[in-house]
Amino acid sequence: MENNNYSFNDDLENDFDLKAFFDKYLIHWKWFGLGVGVSLIFAFLYLRYTIPLYQASTTILVKDEKKGGMLSELSAFADIGGIAGGMKSNVDNEIEILKSRTLIENTVKKLNLTVSIVFKGKITDNELYKEAPIEVILVNPENHFYKSKMNLNYKELTSDTFELKKEPLDENSKIYSTTNRFHYGELITTRNGQMIINKTKSISKNIKESDRDIIIVISPLEDIADSFRNRLTVNPISKTSSVVEIFIKDPVVEKAEDFLDNLIAIYNSNAATDKNFIAENTSEFINNRLEIITQELDGVEKNVESFKTSNKVTDIESEAKLYVEGSEEYVQKGAETEIQLNVVSSMLGFINKSTSSDLLPANLISGQGDASGLIDSYNTLVLDRNRILKSATPENPSVIKLDQQIASLKANVKASLLRIQSNLTIQKNDLKQSEGILNAKIGKIPVKERQFKVIARQQKVKEELYLYLLQKREETAISLAATEPNARVIDAGKALKTPVSPKKNIIYLVALLLGLLIPFGIIYVIDLLDTKIKSRLDLEGKTMIPFVGDVPSSDSPSEIIKSESRTSSAEALRIIRTNLEFILSKADENSAKTIFLTSTFPKEGKTFVSANLAGTFALSGKKVLLIGMDIRNPRLDEYFALPERGFTNYLSSKDLKLEDLIVKQDGFDNFYILPAGVIPPNPAELLMSNKVDDLFKTLRAQYDYIIVDTAPVSLVTDTLLVAKHADCFIYVARANFLEKRMLNIPNELYKANKLPNMCLLLNDTDSTKGYGYGYGYGVNIKKASWYDKIWRK
Repeated sequence: MENNNYSFNDDLENDFDLKAFFDKYLIHWKWFGLGVGVSLIFAFLYLRYTIPLYQASTTILVKDEKKGGMLSELSAFADIGGIAGGMKSNVDNEIEILKSRTLIENTVKKLNLTVSIVFKGKITDNELYKEAPIEVILVNPENHFYKSKMNLNYKELTSDTFELKKEPLDENSKIYSTTNRFHYGELITTRNGQMIINKTKSISKNIKESDRDIIIVISPLEDIADSFRNRLTVNPISKTSSVVEIFIKDPVVEKAEDFLDNLIAIYNSNAATDKNFIAENTSEFINNRLEIITQELDGVEKNVESFKTSNKVTDIESEAKLYVEGSEEYVQKGAETEIQLNVVSSMLGFINKSTSSDLLPANLISGQGDASGLIDSYNTLVLDRNRILKSATPENPSVIKLDQQIASLKANVKASLLRIQSNLTIQKNDLKQSEGILNAKIGKIPVKERQFKVIARQQKVKEELYLYLLQKREETAISLAATEPNARVIDAGKALKTPVSPKKNIIYLVALLLGLLIPFGIIYVIDLLDTKIKSRLDLEGKTMIPFVGDVPSSDSPSEIIKSESRTSSAEALRIIRTNLEFILSKADENSAKTIFLTSTFPKEGKTFVSANLAGTFALSGKKVLLIGMDIRNPRLDEYFALPERGFTNYLSSKDLKLEDLIVKQDGFDNFYILPAGVIPPNPAELLMSNKVDDLFKTLRAQYDYIIVDTAPVSLVTDTLLVAKHADCFIYVARANFLEKRMLNIPNELYKANKLPNMCLLLNDTDSTKGYGYGYGYGVNIKKASWYDKIWRK
């Protein structure tokens, strides 16, 4: 008999089943609910006890011109070439200055931020700023306070006195006092230096008058500066703008705003100080130079006066100037004449190479005889000739006449250009001669006049330098008197009302995701590590054996199905009965249909399924025989009251009749059982006897269905010896018992066709997980406890 490979679940494809995937996790919805609940509680506690951070911001406009990279006296001489190159700074430089450690440390010092007044709460500590009930003044903090940390416990005793204690193991916080009790305003001596504590009028809303537990924390300057520097952000609004935004995050809103405002104020103050320093140095430099230049200028002017007196010189410069101007005029005219000569030479060269159809360059010769007019007439004739040639040949009388006229005009033009060339050559020579005469006159200027020019030139340089220094001295004085800030505040420091950290929405969202992902991950890992078959989903993709159905766990494993049974397992067996009837629809209607059941190992429930499946068929009105053929380990007597004799006795005896061994089951009209009998010493040999064939031949004629409980196939060969008598083989696999890797055994049997019409049944499944079909009409008889209702998986 060949395998019928029909699957009763053709609607299930081999592709990934998204619904089934989610169903596998949705059955654990209680764990997801618990995970989300716990995560949200932790998120609430985190938000409740985490100190929020607020972001304060300010916006400034940085000036384009400032001290930049040349902090020197030369800044006043920005209009002199070669010095102005480094005078303008860019926004990037100012951003680095705003983020500099020095500027931040100066701001921390000004606001006394190395001292923190902390209110010690039950869970979290809160820093007090403007609402602090006391203020701490450090005397000469640069000595030790800025270099080490101190923690002091403050407690008010009376309105005028207080107690100050150090931490037990903190030697840096040691106080030199016998009582540790002090008056407000008293000088207190500690290991790190001296301090004064004054009482303020502020009382924090978080502190009760009768219970003030306050800690004074004095931190190293470097640590506080690094903390502010790490939280400070300085960015330009755009690449083309000099507007800069400055942000800082801090738990105390007022402290963040004060820090930004004072940071800008100190930045402007430092810039103004630098500018004033430069201006003062520049002013001193200019005054020193003016003294020197004044003395030099007086000496030069005396030399001029003495030279003119001794040489009786008045104004020789005017005459020399006229000579020089005349010489320059001749030079210019000579150059113009040279240009005209070059043009005429070029024209002559072009005429010599031109043909009757070439035009001559016009407007190059003007004001030089009749050459320009002749060229215009020549070009007119050439244009007429070229126009006629478009419709006539060179032998045309008109063309011949024009050629003659063009040749005549060309000769005239050439002659005119030669005359012009000759005249220009004569003119050029005359200009050179005149220029030489003037140069000779200039050379005859007395040596004393040249000496006078040297003295006058020195006088002029000294005068110009003297006037320049006077102008710069006034500019420097104005700059020193009216120094403007380097940055103009557009928006003063202002903090957002809502904290930027922690973000409530993000924290709750992350908590929600973790509440879902953690249970998901745990379930996924557990499922990944669990190698046992749990549901039909574990069979998909691992076997090609048709699936006949699954049987949920029964509250009474030894109970046999009855007509009034409405449990989920009873309903599952009824569905399996229907499926088997369909499988066996092609079997011989005139003989009993044999259904064999086997499994991989014992205790997988094949006997339970055999007994109840037989009862299910009997309840449908069919005459059913249940045979116990697991003769090595018979288990039917756990479900029925059976005699000791049975199948094995019949095979080993020649006198026993089959009718004497078959027992009718009480409570059923047509349910009969053939017990396994005594355990034989040679079970395999018994099953190979011909009496087995005769037995099935006889029984097929007497019953409608024969259900056979056989031995597990992985342990013995008994089942394979009788497999030929089966119309259908049900392979029972128990959920949460059989390893997935053991599916290789039924797969090999199915592939080798050793078990006829083989199908797979999954036993002892959990109907509450919803893996299988679910049996909605089933009723759970046993009432679950409240714990099981909540946590049952």
